[in-house]
Amino acid sequence: MFRAGKLTVAVTALLALAGGFLGVSAAAANPSQAAVTGENYVIGTDTTFAPFEYREDGELTGIDMDLVRDIAANQGFTVEIKSLGFDAALQALQSNQVDGVIAGMSITDERELIFDFSDPYFDSGVQMAVAEDNTEITGYAGLAGETVVAKRGSEGETFANSIKDEYDFTVKALADSATMYDDVKAGNSVAVFDDYPVLAYGINQNNGLKSVTEKEQGSSYGFAVNKGQNPELLAAFNTGLAELKDNGDYQTILDTYLEQPAPAAASGFFGLLSDSMPALMKGLGLTLLATGLSILIALVLGVLFGFFTVSESRILRGIASVYVSIFRGTPLLVQAFFFYFGLPQLSGQSIDVLTAGVLTLSLNAGAYMTEIVRGGIQSVDPGQTEAGRSLGLGYVTTMRRVVLPQAVKIMTPSFINQFVMTLKDTSLLAVIGFAELTYQGQQIYAANFRTGETLLIVAALYFIVINLLTMLSNKLDKRFNK
Repeated sequence: MFRAGKLTVAVTALLALAGGFLGVSAAAANPSQAAVTGENYVIGTDTTFAPFEYREDGELTGIDMDLVRDIAANQGFTVEIKSLGFDAALQALQSNQVDGVIAGMSITDERELIFDFSDPYFDSGVQMAVAEDNTEITGYAGLAGETVVAKRGSEGETFANSIKDEYDFTVKALADSATMYDDVKAGNSVAVFDDYPVLAYGINQNNGLKSVTEKEQGSSYGFAVNKGQNPELLAAFNTGLAELKDNGDYQTILDTYLEQPAPAAASGFFGLLSDSMPALMKGLGLTLLATGLSILIALVLGVLFGFFTVSESRILRGIASVYVSIFRGTPLLVQAFFFYFGLPQLSGQSIDVLTAGVLTLSLNAGAYMTEIVRGGIQSVDPGQTEAGRSLGLGYVTTMRRVVLPQAVKIMTPSFINQFVMTLKDTSLLAVIGFAELTYQGQQIYAANFRTGETLLIVAALYFIVINLLTMLSNKLDKRFNK
């Protein structure tokens, strides 16, 4: 019994030791997984690059999206996807607004100077397409003296530029595939160069084009992080990608999106309206939220700095003048990029897209409202101020009781106009990925290629909301400024 007991203890100890050793070895075999387990990473992507990333029923889907989500699940971390647009996604990565980018991004020598790339996850290629009814251009030789279009920063643009001198054509760069296809259909360009899976998907979805060349060999796509940053995320992506390839899930994802699907059934205008309305209403809600917050903040800023401009203090007048000069003297789009991409780089603190959008709109509108307040006050006859002061009223009391009641009536129409301008300016925030009304419209026509009808619906919604806002403002003006 004693010997058996000793043998049992010895065997148990050996098994425990072996189990511990195996456990350590398993962890050591996959250190990347251990490093990222439980972490949440923000991943930037393009907005419209079907079949790699696009929206279906309002949800972001596609090859890239399935890959990064499946790899995250395989490696034990979670991802938050930010749909920004290709250029904006790269800027967001460089400003540390996102941890990585997956957006059908070709691995090039130039990009490898700035970013660290994963193992290639897709071998791309380039094809040329022309309008469906174009029978004159059947290859590169027919491009002499013409203009072609390609996506900015893409493999298609690189290839088109590499042969443009040989075939004597001009290359124009645009931001997304849907816009390029519309440019060709409108006759502004005779052909488009695009990545072959994207082009094939669009043609199958009735985008009005046809391919006229064979696929040219292109670069490979990779997942990118900033140079020298997030090595554990990159290693986990590579490990997860290898495992998806080994278990067949990788090929399943490709087959899901690249196998020739049945052509999309064409629905009528009202079918498009019905299908689009949920996403457009969500976008409209964010448009109104950003507009409302921006107008309130801009009104406060406009009144404050407006008084500064007519103050007796030279310092206050100087502060107001600098503020107005900066925000009236720079484009709104540049301001949006600065607050969303530039400010985080300078401060080291990230900023969400709604905050960046409201900052941009309110500071910009506040500068214009400052001038409205200044002009309204200065338009009141100076004799009114002198009369108030001669009656023994102080400066502040004279402004409040005599000047402002008259100035408000003068300023109100300009304020109403600025409210409308601010609402329309929210559409520019689509470039930083703010999912307002215009952004939602872009997502819709990027998937169905019905650009004209979609933009007509978006324009109608803007028209209705702006007219309702104008009517409400005019009623309030008549009520309080009789």
